[in-house]
Amino acid sequence: MRATIMHAPGDVRVEDRDKPAVRQPTDAVIKLVAACVCGSDLWPYRGADKISKPAPMGHEYVGIVEEVGAGVRNVRPGQFVVGSFFASDNTCDICRSGYQSACVHRQGVGGAQAEYMRVPLADGTLVATPGMPDAGKVPSLLAASDVLGTGWFAAKAAEVGPGKTVAVVGDGAVGLLGVLAAQQMGAERIIAMSRHADRQALAREFGATDIVEERGDEGVKKIKELTGGLGAHSVLEAVGTQESMLQAIHATRAGGHVGFVGVSHDVALPGRDLFYSHVHLHGGPAPVRQYLPELIDLILGGTINPGKVFDLELPLEQAADAYKAMDERRAIKVLLRP
Repeated sequence: MRATIMHAPGDVRVEDRDKPAVRQPTDAVIKLVAACVCGSDLWPYRGADKISKPAPMGHEYVGIVEEVGAGVRNVRPGQFVVGSFFASDNTCDICRSGYQSACVHRQGVGGAQAEYMRVPLADGTLVATPGMPDAGKVPSLLAASDVLGTGWFAAKAAEVGPGKTVAVVGDGAVGLLGVLAAQQMGAERIIAMSRHADRQALAREFGATDIVEERGDEGVKKIKELTGGLGAHSVLEAVGTQESMLQAIHATRAGGHVGFVGVSHDVALPGRDLFYSHVHLHGGPAPVRQYLPELIDLILGGTINPGKVFDLELPLEQAADAYKAMDERRAIKVLLRP
């Protein structure tokens, strides 16, 4: 099969690899219908994460089940499935509490930018759609496998709800879908922090009521001005840098909540800032599996269309161009078709 491999920063190739096979009774092999490049894939692409050996890329996926192990009961060959980027059994105490991304048997899921992939713990990781979805729904279902589920978790972690003012730090796909999540959860006011006209427009389409272009201390100052000097009730942090995390904390009112889902890179929080802020912090790798049934229903019912974050579609063979386009911010998110 053909698969996307990152050899070094900036060096992405599509190569021939062995087609995956069932290794464990709980495995499934799926034929991928669509995959994509994630903002977190850009960390190793830019050299921020070390690459010690050629690495199969991709963790966002939808596809059709081709083969299952003898122990798989919840999905069967021929079904269209959506999965999360962490495999979970969905039965342990942690999973049952809603944190499948911290399952005691958690495994990473990778190699989705390919023609086929193996999914471990298939029963707890994959969710089948009621039937074969219309082609037009595929991008939105693909978004549910990570960026929508992650934006949804950020909003949940930040205690977004009716009557609240929400600020979103980060205008990538996760931040934009955090805006969509906040709108769905009934936020009264949603402030998107973005400097890019195309992303601002999509944020407004998803429900943003205000746009703030300033960053850092100036961005915090603007949020305070828009909220009577108090700060937002809920802030979604979707970047993962020192600046973005501090911006999120400082833009939150006393007693407010920060939901942080940006993959942390060199973030160190000053103790005194936290001590006197009275801000609640909650986040981490999103338990996407918790939300998949609800998100799939919202997508198939036409309530939400998160697939709009894909503003470029390329064949798998052009995966290197997809990375380049996102790295250069010429695309918000690129969908790949095997």
